[in-house]
Amino acid sequence: MTTSTTSPEIDTATSTGELPLNEVRSDGAINPAVGGKTACVIGAGFGGLALAMRLQSAGIQTTVIEARDKPGGRGYYWEKDGFTFDAGPTVITDPPCLEELWQLSGHDISEDVELMKVHPFYRLNWPDGTNFDYSNHENELRAEIAKIEPADVAGYEEFLRYAAQVHEEGYVKLGTVPFLDFKSMLKAAPALAKHQAWRSVYSMASKFLKSEKLREAFSFHTLLVGGSPMKTSAIYALIHKLEKDGGVWWARGGTNRLIAGMQRHFERLGGTMRMHDPVVQIHTVGDRASEVETQSGFRERFDAVASNADIMHSYKDLLKGTKRGADYAKSLSRKTFSPSLFVVHFGLEGTWPGIPHHMILFGPRYKGLVEDIYAHGVLPEDFSIYLHHPTVTDPSMAPPGKSTFYALVPVAHLGKLAVDWDQVGPMLEKRILDEIGRRLIPDIHDRIVTKFHYAPRDFAMDLNAHLGSAFSLEPVLWQSAFFRGHNRDDVIKNFYLTGAGTHPGAGIPGVVGSAKATAGLMIEDLSR
Repeated sequence: MTTSTTSPEIDTATSTGELPLNEVRSDGAINPAVGGKTACVIGAGFGGLALAMRLQSAGIQTTVIEARDKPGGRGYYWEKDGFTFDAGPTVITDPPCLEELWQLSGHDISEDVELMKVHPFYRLNWPDGTNFDYSNHENELRAEIAKIEPADVAGYEEFLRYAAQVHEEGYVKLGTVPFLDFKSMLKAAPALAKHQAWRSVYSMASKFLKSEKLREAFSFHTLLVGGSPMKTSAIYALIHKLEKDGGVWWARGGTNRLIAGMQRHFERLGGTMRMHDPVVQIHTVGDRASEVETQSGFRERFDAVASNADIMHSYKDLLKGTKRGADYAKSLSRKTFSPSLFVVHFGLEGTWPGIPHHMILFGPRYKGLVEDIYAHGVLPEDFSIYLHHPTVTDPSMAPPGKSTFYALVPVAHLGKLAVDWDQVGPMLEKRILDEIGRRLIPDIHDRIVTKFHYAPRDFAMDLNAHLGSAFSLEPVLWQSAFFRGHNRDDVIKNFYLTGAGTHPGAGIPGVVGSAKATAGLMIEDLSR
């Protein structure tokens, strides 16, 4: 266990560009009333760090407690044989939601993080050799569509209009608004109904596009946040608009450098990081969280406690011994959780300028493959691969003349697919590398310098992820907004949630949005 504390120098004149503590803004408001209040954030993932930055910017003395040796949660990383391997996520969208975290205290994200544009966003590749370069360059994108199905250019325009509408309703208006009661859900219902939220993203793409390849191209994004294209609400078509407007970005040095920058700024403002010291219990008195206790024996009282940990772990384990913890854990056990992932990290001899930063290697099936993973819980013979190749954008991720990759395939979570990953993992790893070799790098096995894989059991063990799920609760309509974990607990009045298990859901913009919603509640509550 290590503890890191930085004392702020923000009580001096503002010539440094920093603001006096009681004038630091959060969400545009001055919050002198929270001076002297304390908060604990459990978990240093994107959601936890974003929440901690907001609280510290508002003048709330905040401590982040992280179980692992490095921050990041799912944004963890490894350094091996000179290569840097990000655990994921690797796609950064909506930079303004991140920039705002620095702007709250009069700073700029560029002080800590260099964001680099990625083009194309993705190259989609099918087994017949067809490629589709997906970007927000208008003429290029329409040419790519016309190359596959000329008649679908007009259909794409309709899909884009729809994506813009649901982006406005689902992301701009509701993405950072907490849904604490059913009344708030009823207020949102007319807009959801207007945009046919009960339909799936794949269904809506099929309404506008004739080509099966293009239907896949404009619906696969839900898989990046843990949702089946055939079940996830059509509202998630907003991802296309989000990428079109804001682009797709990369943080120089890896997604881990974005995490490091968030930590650096949080500590710059006076926040405290407590690393490699798992929380073992949130103590309560009546209907309030009172103290947080860690494995090392650290135990401290806080005015408010927020969890960025897995939602089931938060209630079942951290709130063990409380009626609320047991009751809500039982309720969560009846919900459906997103699949897990199997990820092969590998470093190769040579450089590959012809392989873009992000590729989707579609398999021979789409709908059937997704159903096997989400519904049937089997390990199919075929698969689709998300291939990440950061060194084409950022050579610093590997030694000179070498390349860093990871290959990711969705697999059913441990509750559906009970296999021995010690036995299955090496076989699946070889099959994935064989397929990449067949389609892109023929001598891949001869070029491997280093490799390792990360399986569902690792998600469960390293991240306390329920069933080894990589994305927490499945993002279906009946588990969204009010029906997801609430940003503030209904019973324990000063216990809050941030991250993938609460509104609005997984993905960097999602968990950063959850932090904004939760911070607003915490600042308001602590100001009373």
